[in-house]
Formats: sequence, structure tokens, C-alpha cells
Amino acid sequence: MARFEALDAQVLGISVDSVPSHKAWIEKLGGLNYPLLSDFYPHGSIAQCYGVLRGKGYCERAIFIVDKKGIIRYADVYDIGKKPPNDILLRELEKIQKEG
Repeated sequence: MARFEALDAQVLGISVDSVPSHKAWIEKLGGLNYPLLSDFYPHGSIAQCYGVLRGKGYCERAIFIVDKKGIIRYADVYDIGKKPPNDILLRELEKIQKEG
């Protein structure tokens, strides 16, 4: 996460699961190095706003980079089983920083 912080970025996770579910999942993982926010109630309202809420009630694995003005500068959706590559995100953040 230090590489993201060096680019003046904050990483957040958002899930439609409840806070107790998040706590159990984070504990099972052995910790998480970024905040995980709950989009539980109203269920999936943030995911729906971003167009990533699936009909079955859970959200896509998606990445959004939102600049300091609240403008979405990058968005991509990944297969649920895939981890988004940090190098792509870091390149996008570097571009945004250069545009400054």
C-alpha cells in the first residue's frame, strides 16, 4: 500500500456484506491493509450506483479510481476469482498525478 500512498491515493474495499461478515473474513485472511466498507443497507446501493451490482445481490469485482474532485478516472471489472493487477492501477494513478 505504500506505493499507492506515494501517489497520494487511498485504497478502499467495498462489499455488500455486513460489518460482522467483513470482520470474520478479515480475521480469516489474517488481516487486511486497507479499509473495507460495507454496502449492506440499503443493500448494494453504492454498487448499484456504480453499475456493478449483480442480479443475485452481490457485486462484481471492480476497480474504480476516483480523483479528488470525485470524477471517475479509471474503471474496470474483473472475474470474481481474479485479483486486479497493481501495476495497471499504479500506471493510471501516475497518469492522473502528472495531469495534476
